[in-house]
Amino acid sequence: METLVYKKPECLKKDGKFTFCPGCGHGVVLRMIAELIDEFNLQSDTIAISSVGCSIFLEKFYDLDVAGASHGRSPCVATGIKRSLPDKFVFTYQGDGDALTIGFNETIHTASRGEKITTICINNTNFGMTGGQASATTLVGQVTKTTPAGRNPEYAGYPIHAAEMVAKCDGAAFVARASICSPASIKKTKEILRKAFEMQIKGIGYSFVEILAACPTNWGMSPVEALDWLEKNMVPYYPLGVYKDGTKGDRLK
Repeated sequence: METLVYKKPECLKKDGKFTFCPGCGHGVVLRMIAELIDEFNLQSDTIAISSVGCSIFLEKFYDLDVAGASHGRSPCVATGIKRSLPDKFVFTYQGDGDALTIGFNETIHTASRGEKITTICINNTNFGMTGGQASATTLVGQVTKTTPAGRNPEYAGYPIHAAEMVAKCDGAAFVARASICSPASIKKTKEILRKAFEMQIKGIGYSFVEILAACPTNWGMSPVEALDWLEKNMVPYYPLGVYKDGTKGDRLK
């Protein structure tokens, strides 16, 4: 008797291949999203919004409708599409440089308005596609192309806690921070993504999931070293968990 242990999600293109660096977290998260789209039978009703960054080529991987957006403006595009086509499942896929740095204004106001979309933000503490410049989430002391001596808070300020800030918005229905630094954390992340999907499917409100991920290339580490650094440095500063859950009585307008 054969047991099926692996099946490529239907909404991933059969001839599509991920183009990410070895050890990058994007491929893991994109696969989980694809699995959930299949599980919820959303392939024909999903519109994905790709951002400027390593996530820009969603149409190369997904057999879905995909729209592009200017740097940091994915929530604006998603808002327009969702309001025009309210029966569609609309999500943005962004990095910390896009969603939490150049576009954090859009992220916060989309949450404040309670737009019924889902934002998935990969936080690897740098602008990955453009060479590893510092972002709003770069840790104090972390070396990047634009902080070669390490981030100095007296000059560059402190890293922002995005999930905590978004959770303060009355229009946000579900806000969580997860990680993909281990098999166990990946399983937990998928369940958090499932809950974020359900918030939109049920029409409850805006959902935001921040996922801590490694960027071995720009961090100058091996994939194994990068995952270890993530767990020892990022997770303590950015605590994991659900920060707001509208289905459990957390404040919603």
